[in-house]
Amino acid sequence: NFLVFHRLPPDRDVEFRIEFIPGTLEKGFIRPSSSPWGCPALFVEKKDQGGKSRPLNAVTVKNKYLLPHIDILFDQLAGAKVFSKIDLRSGYYQIKIREEDIPKTAFSTRYGLYEYLVMSFGLTNAPAFFIYMMNLVFMNELDKFVVVFIDDILIYSKNEEEHVEHLRIVLARLREHKLYAKFSKCAFWLREVSFLGHIMSEKGVPVDPSKVEDVLNWKQPETVTEIRSFLGLAGYYRRFINDFSKTSKPMTSLTKKNAKYTLKKLPTSVLVPAQPDITKPFDVYCDASGNGLGCVLIVIAYASRQLRKHEVNYPTHDLELAAVVHALKIWRHYLLGNTCHIYTDHKSLKYILTQLELNMRQRRWLKLIKDYDLEIHYHPGKANVVADALSRRAHCHVLEVRTTARVICCEIDEIEVITEEMAELYNLIIEPTRKEQIIAA
Repeated sequence: NFLVFHRLPPDRDVEFRIEFIPGTLEKGFIRPSSSPWGCPALFVEKKDQGGKSRPLNAVTVKNKYLLPHIDILFDQLAGAKVFSKIDLRSGYYQIKIREEDIPKTAFSTRYGLYEYLVMSFGLTNAPAFFIYMMNLVFMNELDKFVVVFIDDILIYSKNEEEHVEHLRIVLARLREHKLYAKFSKCAFWLREVSFLGHIMSEKGVPVDPSKVEDVLNWKQPETVTEIRSFLGLAGYYRRFINDFSKTSKPMTSLTKKNAKYTLKKLPTSVLVPAQPDITKPFDVYCDASGNGLGCVLIVIAYASRQLRKHEVNYPTHDLELAAVVHALKIWRHYLLGNTCHIYTDHKSLKYILTQLELNMRQRRWLKLIKDYDLEIHYHPGKANVVADALSRRAHCHVLEVRTTARVICCEIDEIEVITEEMAELYNLIIEPTRKEQIIAA
């Protein structure tokens, strides 16, 4: 069916007609169409991204190919000191569409009907197919010296001699498969590189300062949609933010029906994580409270979440065990197959592996725990300040990590969150994050 096109403001209409249509026609990306299909072109800010294909997406069988997890990609960088990054030029447009499928991509404009000859932005399966294709191209190099996320390529090496060979291989692969990069967005031979919103270096993977600036300058949310948008951005960096679930709870509550709160102050502190060293045991500190579960994978990440409704009624023993299970699940890719030491301030958990009397919930969790090579240690609550802060309220000062690895010095301000029933969200202040120091042992 043909659908009416979306009207645009006059200046945007002219821009669409002058720049998008002739440009993509000349490059062979689109052609005039007489297809029985058609959807309205939805103009977006980036001129090379064309329209959205919502009607076509609604009848498309979804590709279940999973996009790679960002944290897992970053774990490959341990020991890397030299970096280069390559950004493909309009990567989707480098993939041709099968001739029989071309009519399905037709889009209507006030200047006529056009159809794509290449994979367009806005197709529901475009990201999954593109990452599948890129993984095939670099199958032999992935997890060795190449990280690929859609059309972004990161090459990493332990020294400059290796980097010469790694770059040669990657560029040869691109030439072999006729994939073209945008030189202005590429960078080579770097000791520190910005990639996927993070800064990569031999010291670790801190948050990109420009992204922190975006958060600092974020407009005060006024609607549920704007709150969800902000929480989505903040959630992307939750592994770096101490007590994220606790501090975000008032805003999360605002997305519920008839719930209104006042959020007066929300300072944040960011962990600068080191790369995991699988040659040494991992140390995990866990704690639970009536508010939530908190855990710290020493020098790598924070994690916390609020209690679910049914968990509020758990006895203390089960809550503390739930914090351990939470840590094992979210950091499975680190801990499974490696020795790990679990520290908890609940002394009886030391004996969970040999305890005879277990309820059904504990038995179920014990099956998961036995998959791991772990030891559970008692750590007094007064000393377990980091995990305790994650599950309650953050106010810790110095965190020492493995004696043979690194020391992270971080000062975390007390978080002041004031909620009032039936009050409006009137002020949101996110203070600049403090820059922790990482000192090599």
